[in-house]
Amino acid sequence: MYDLRQTEKSYKEHISPSMARLLKFSGYYAQEVKAEGVYIYDDKGRKYLDCSGGYGVFILGHRYPDVVEAVKRQIDLMPISSHVFFNPVMAELAERLSVMCGGGLDYCFFCSSGTEAVEGAIKIARLTTGKTTIISTVNSFHGKTMGSLSVSGREMYKNGCGPLLPDTVHIPFNDSEALERAIDEHTAAFISEPIQGEGGIIVPDMDHFSKVRKICSDKGVLFIADEVQSGMGRTGSFLAINHWNVKPDIVLLAKGLGGGVVPIGAIVATEEVWRPFFDNPTIHTSTFGGNQLACSAAIATLKILEEEGVIERAKIMGKYFIDGLRDVKARHEQIIADVRGIGLMMGVEMRKEAYGGSIMYEMAKSNVTAVYTLNNQKVIRFEPALIITEEQINEALDVFEKAVATAEKTFLK
Repeated sequence: MYDLRQTEKSYKEHISPSMARLLKFSGYYAQEVKAEGVYIYDDKGRKYLDCSGGYGVFILGHRYPDVVEAVKRQIDLMPISSHVFFNPVMAELAERLSVMCGGGLDYCFFCSSGTEAVEGAIKIARLTTGKTTIISTVNSFHGKTMGSLSVSGREMYKNGCGPLLPDTVHIPFNDSEALERAIDEHTAAFISEPIQGEGGIIVPDMDHFSKVRKICSDKGVLFIADEVQSGMGRTGSFLAINHWNVKPDIVLLAKGLGGGVVPIGAIVATEEVWRPFFDNPTIHTSTFGGNQLACSAAIATLKILEEEGVIERAKIMGKYFIDGLRDVKARHEQIIADVRGIGLMMGVEMRKEAYGGSIMYEMAKSNVTAVYTLNNQKVIRFEPALIITEEQINEALDVFEKAVATAEKTFLK
C-alpha cells in the first residue's frame, strides 16, 4: 500500500507542486487504488460514484469484464506488434470500426491518443488537398501537442509555446457564415467537435453541420469531425455527428475506444482522403499504433456497443439524467444558469465561476465525482459510464442538489 504523504511529496518534488496543491484541496485528498463499474475506491476505503468518467474515457465504466478478458487473452499471445507481419487484430478492428462509422469512412489509422489522431488528421488533410490552412473554432479543444494545440481554441494553453503551427484560423463555434468567409484558396480543412466538450458542452443549432457539410463540399475543403470525447455512443449515437445526418471526410476517435482499459486513438477517413497512403503507406506511422493489446480492447468494446444495447441505453439514461438536472436548475435558478447536452454528455453552467468549485468540493465529500470543462470553468460536466443505472443517477442528482443548496447558503446569504 502506498503512503499518501509520500505520494504527495513525490508529486511536489517530481511531478508538479501546483498539481499536488490542487488535488489536496479539491476534496479528493486520497489515493485511487481500485475501480470497478461506475465506482472508484480510495486508500481510505471510500467508494465514489464516478460521474466525471475520465473526461469521457470510461464509456463502459471501469474494468468492464469482457474488455479485461480480451486484453488478458491477448497479452498471453502478442501485446505489441513487430510491424513486419500482417497484424490480424488491427485488421479486424479497422473493418469493424469502418462499419460502425459508416458513410464511406472505410480507411483507418491507429495511434495511442486523441491528440495524436488530430496531428495525423492535419497532416493527411494537407497531403490530400495540397493546401495548408486549417480552420477550427474558438474555445475548441483538440489536444496539447503542437499541431493539435495550434488548432485548439484557448490561448491559455498556448502561452509561451510559440511559434505554433502556421496557417491556422479560428472562427466562432456554431457559425457557418463565419466558416464560409474564412475559407480561401489555401484552406485544406475545417476541424470541429460536433459538441464542444471543454468549451462547456456547447450543442450547435440543428442545421449548423448540414450547412458546414455543404460549404466544405462546395469549396473543396475537408470536414474533420473530432469525436474524441463525443464519439463511441456517448450521445446516444455511435458518432455525435450522426444526430445531424452529416458525413465528415475524417472522423477522429480515442478516449472510450479502448473501453477504459487500454489507450487507443483512431483516424477514420474516406478513400479519397486516404490516397496519399496508397502511394506511400509509411508517410505517417506510429510504433505503438495498432498494437494488438489496444486493438483487442477496442474490438471487445465495439462488440459490447453493438450487441448489448449500450448506445440506446446512453440515449435513455441521458434524457433521464438531463431531465433531473433541469429539475434541480428549476429549484435553484440563482445558482444554475443552464443545463445542456445530448445523451450522457452533459454540462451544468453556473451563474458564477466560484459556484462550481464549491459544488464539486461538496460533491466529493459525499462521494460523487464531477469535473470542470477546461475552457469554461463555469460549467460542471457529467460524463458517467453509459452503463449507469437510474438508481445511480438519482444518487448523483441528490448529492448534486445538496451541494447546490450548500452553495446557495454560502454565496447568497
